[in-house]
Amino acid sequence: MRALTCILALGCVAISWSVASGDDELKQHNEVFHRWWGSDLELKLDKLPTQGTVAEDRMPYSGYYYPDTRGGVSNALRKYDMAFNGRRLKATAFEQWDTTAFTEPTQVERRAGLFGRRIIMETTIATPSWHGHCNGWSAATIRHSEPTKNVVQNGVTFTPADIKALLCELYMYTNYEELEGSSALVDAAGLHITLANWLGVKTHPIAMESDPGKEKWNFPVYGYESTVTKRGDKQVDVRTKLLYMYYSNGEYQQSPRNKRYKSFHYALNLDAEGKITNGFFYNDSARIDLLWVPLYPAKGGTKANSRGNPHIDVEAVLALWRKSVSDDAIAHWTNIDPKGESLLPPAPAPQIAEGANNAPVAPAAHTEPAATPTPTPAPEQPGTASSNSTTPSTTTTEGNTTPSGNGSAPSTPSAPNN
Repeated sequence: MRALTCILALGCVAISWSVASGDDELKQHNEVFHRWWGSDLELKLDKLPTQGTVAEDRMPYSGYYYPDTRGGVSNALRKYDMAFNGRRLKATAFEQWDTTAFTEPTQVERRAGLFGRRIIMETTIATPSWHGHCNGWSAATIRHSEPTKNVVQNGVTFTPADIKALLCELYMYTNYEELEGSSALVDAAGLHITLANWLGVKTHPIAMESDPGKEKWNFPVYGYESTVTKRGDKQVDVRTKLLYMYYSNGEYQQSPRNKRYKSFHYALNLDAEGKITNGFFYNDSARIDLLWVPLYPAKGGTKANSRGNPHIDVEAVLALWRKSVSDDAIAHWTNIDPKGESLLPPAPAPQIAEGANNAPVAPAAHTEPAATPTPTPAPEQPGTASSNSTTPSTTTTEGNTTPSGNGSAPSTPSAPNN
């Protein structure tokens, strides 16, 4: 178990990892799997499902990645401060610092010439456009069903969009288990073993830091489909479609389900018992940085989450979430490392406000930055939904390219980003 170490802001955060390779990485993964499931990874190819997906009611929602350049989740944190911090903007101030503290040489557009008809690119020191909360959203949507009800706390109304934003912040620098990709890109054998065991056997979603490169984008993975062709007694050719959820262009009260997929083509080598030993990717295959799974969140500012926001309380945010979903949703939601989050809300019944419209919530603009916490990077992605839009429809498209704009996907866990 490790805490995510963000190298850049989590619009998508970049993650740094320890070095482990080959048999060592598989051994570490097996220890993780046994810790949470009480059994070893299945390595025999003919015993592994060729497809798997989470249940429909367990499907991740497409949340927003809250770019640092747009103030991150400051809007929702202002409400949190009003309700829980005696109207002192402590959590908001930390977020304003966190979303402006990490800068680097960045290409920006500038209009020039008569009537600004020419666009020239200049290099300036700024927060990169891809820094945001993609890893926070990925962890939150894996561990929690989507909030559906408004909740009133200490006179402040939290909408479903507010609660999703607070969950993003709670998991921004969360603890997680790295599954594959700790030392290099995820290899062919590690990819197949991970997808087949976590999604095929256990139907538990995982997260990926997608495309290799400087920009780091994280997404929740909800399924896979493989076609296996035998090439000999000890080798097979595999084509796998990895199914994941893409972010939305704003935080909606009722989130869309923007489905994407990445296509992989690889060979797997088997031993005499039919167990996967190693493999290799073909040139027409996608590659990814990291596969990981989030754990129960630790309080910000503690040893387990030193970069997290120290002015939000884990149990307070989880209590808001529990009050915003049905008891049935909580009772049927399975997580590794569940702890108190799976408990039903305690007696007094929550005070629920009347419904909420489904317009996306505009990301907050920067106000005065605050105080002095530790830097916390976060990659992001462009785009803000129109304030009068309704829930976007679900779409499924090929996802072997990086997200539109300057983003790429999850940070690694090279340290998950976004």
